[in-house]
Amino acid sequence: MSKQTRGAGDLLVRTGAVVFMVGAVGTLATVAPLLLGTHRLPTPAYFVSMLMGVGLALSLLGLLRSALAQRRPGSSPQA
Repeated sequence: MSKQTRGAGDLLVRTGAVVFMVGAVGTLATVAPLLLGTHRLPTPAYFVSMLMGVGLALSLLGLLRSALAQRRPGSSPQA
C-alpha cells in the first residue's frame, strides 16, 4: 500500500475509471450481436454503454479539481 496522501479529485478519477470500464464492457456486449448476426440486446443494455461518457466526464472533473487545488495560493513551493 502506498503511503502517499490522496489529493483532491483522486476519488473522482478512480470512480470515473471504474464507470468507464463498465461502459466499455457494455459497449462490447451491445456491438457483438450486431457483428455476429444474432438477436439484438434489449434497450437497457444500450444505456449501459453510455456509461463510457459518464466515466470520462467524472475522470476529467477529478483531474480539473486536482489541477485547481494545486493552483491555490499556499500549495506551491516558494521560489
